[in-house]
Amino acid sequence: MDQKLEKLIQEQVNAEWYSAYLYVAMAAHFEHTNLDGFAHWMHKQAAEEQGHGKKMFEFLSDRGVRIKLQAIAEPTADFASPLDVFEKVYAHEQKVTGLINAIADAADAVNDRPTKVFIQWFVNEQVEEEKNAAKILDLLKHIPAGSGALYQLDHRLGKRE
Repeated sequence: MDQKLEKLIQEQVNAEWYSAYLYVAMAAHFEHTNLDGFAHWMHKQAAEEQGHGKKMFEFLSDRGVRIKLQAIAEPTADFASPLDVFEKVYAHEQKVTGLINAIADAADAVNDRPTKVFIQWFVNEQVEEEKNAAKILDLLKHIPAGSGALYQLDHRLGKRE
């Protein structure tokens, strides 16, 4: 495997697990503020990100790459509101999309077909990730401060499977 491409995927393993760690920090914030539905949504999101990291890990292993795990950065734990959290979620997912696109571009540049096929799933997944974050963010922007609608959204997010 091309060394630059391998390095990008190794870094993406870390980025996916950082994402999981970030979402657990957000879940902790919501648990502390008694928004259990938001916390549930974040825990589900964290598990999904762990799965993405595992897929990347297994792909590298399948390609014979020696995996070198890196330290996972400490995520922020300070959030002003549910709106603030989802602004950060949306921005984070946009950043991840950029990282995934960089892997796709690198795979194209060296014509690494297995990676091109593999990374396409993640390209599609990021469309869904951004859409979901943007949808919740948009709903939060329409909820006036102190409105009971926040608790309706909390209830809805608690039903995520």
